[in-house]
Amino acid sequence: MFEPRVAVVGATGAVGNQLLRILEERKFGVSNLRLLASKRSAGTEIEVFGDVISVSELREDSFENIDIAFSAAGTDVARWFAPHAVKSGATVIDKSSAWRYEDDVPLVVPEINGQDLESHEGIISCPNCSTIQLVMALNPIHLRYPIRRVITSTYQAVSGAGALAMEELRQQTSDIVKGEVAEVNELPQQIAHNVIPEVETFREEDGYTSEEWKMAVETRKIMHEPNLPISATCVRVPVFRGHSEAVNLEFDNPVDPDSIRQILRESTGIVVLDDPASHIYPTPLMVEGKDEVLVGRIRRDASNPNGIVMWVVGDNLRKGAATNAVQIAEKIVR
Repeated sequence: MFEPRVAVVGATGAVGNQLLRILEERKFGVSNLRLLASKRSAGTEIEVFGDVISVSELREDSFENIDIAFSAAGTDVARWFAPHAVKSGATVIDKSSAWRYEDDVPLVVPEINGQDLESHEGIISCPNCSTIQLVMALNPIHLRYPIRRVITSTYQAVSGAGALAMEELRQQTSDIVKGEVAEVNELPQQIAHNVIPEVETFREEDGYTSEEWKMAVETRKIMHEPNLPISATCVRVPVFRGHSEAVNLEFDNPVDPDSIRQILRESTGIVVLDDPASHIYPTPLMVEGKDEVLVGRIRRDASNPNGIVMWVVGDNLRKGAATNAVQIAEKIVR
C-alpha cells in the first residue's frame, strides 16, 4: 500500500499529540514524517514511530514533498498555511473551523459521508467535536426514520478549550480544596465546582454561541439536510475529557425505542449501553481513550408522542478530533 509523506501542523498541542498517538495505534504507514509548530515550539523533540523527531517552525515552504498535511492548529493559522500546502501538492486535513463552511470544501465524518471526499480540491475539513458524535448517532437513525427536528444540550469537557483550560480546572480545584481563591484566566467564569453555559462566543444576531451555531450548520452539511431544524445549548462542565449530549429527536410518527437501539447497535462506530435499571449508561470516564461513540438512556419523549430522547457521549480528542482526521487519511490512501 502507498505510504504517504506526512506533515502534522500543531504537533505540540493536545490534538496534535493525540493525532500522532493514533497514527501509531492504527499503524498508519508513513514514508516520511514532518512535525511543524510555531516558532516558539520549534526544536521540541517528540518520539513517534520509535524515532525522536525535532519539531520545525511552520513556514510557507514547509510542505515541499508532502502528500498529506494534518492541521491541528487554530483557525487563523489554518487559513494562512493551507493554500500554500495545497499549492505544494499536499492534501490538507484540517481540524479547525477555517474551511468548514466553504461550499467547495467537504466536511467529513467517514462513517457518514465518506463519499464527499471524492469532490475535494486539496482541503478537507473535520467537523467540530460535538458535531461529530451527534451526527454519528443521528445519521443511521435518519436513514431509517427521517428526523424532523433536533434539540440538544451538550456537557462539554474543558479539553475542548485546550491544554491551558485543563490546567486551569486542575489549579482551581486545588485552590478551592486549600480554601484559596480560584483564579479565572482561560474560561469566562470559574469552571471548578461550576458549569458555564458559554462555549465560544455569543452571536449578537440570535443569542446563540458560535459553538451552538456550528452544531446546527455542520450537522446539516454532513447529513445533506440543509433545512433540518436544529437547536443546541452548549455548556462547559468540570470534566477533563469526553463530551456528553442530551438529544431530543422528533419524527413524523411514533418510533419504538427498541427499534432505535437496534439501528444503533448495527451502526459502525457506535456502542449502545442502555440498561438504566442496572446503572448502565455512557459517561465521560467510560469513553476516554475510545474511538466509539456511546449511546444510552434511549426512551420515548414524554412531551412529544413522536419524540425520542437519548444520551450520547464521545471522546472529544479522539473521534471528536484526531481519530476522525486519521480515518479521512486512511480513506484517501485506500
